[in-house]
Amino acid sequence: MANTYHRVYIQAVFAVKYRDAVIDKSWRSKLLGVIGQLINEIGCKTIIVNGVEDHIHCFFGLKPSVSISEVMQVAKAKSSKYINDHQLTPHRFEWQEGYSAFSYSHSHIDKVYHYIENQEAHHRKDTFKEEYEDMLAKFEIPYDEKYIFKELE
Repeated sequence: MANTYHRVYIQAVFAVKYRDAVIDKSWRSKLLGVIGQLINEIGCKTIIVNGVEDHIHCFFGLKPSVSISEVMQVAKAKSSKYINDHQLTPHRFEWQEGYSAFSYSHSHIDKVYHYIENQEAHHRKDTFKEEYEDMLAKFEIPYDEKYIFKELE
């Protein structure tokens, strides 16, 4: 794309189905690397991917010809396939349907990076639900809790 200049920064957040805490520390860093590589392969630029047992944060530069939904579809589908192919969980692994995406300006890169980098410390005091609801409130995104925090039926 000649003469196309862009800087679009996106933080996407998605959870394990039913928010099961199954992303084990022994293989988490490998999974995070896989997700980062998948984002790069679709033409975006991974800044950081991190998470804890039940959810993942991805911060990346979005390529203008790629939609956020394409990035998330590839990252979630292929990373769950990776987990299942390598039998990293005792049962079939699935991500929860959907995700959230938040845009940031260039001046926020360091702050968002460090926030994502420190997920383990952050979740020693706040639950994922508290974190997620705070993010939605900060961005003034209306939501129905029954859809974003679906429990095991």
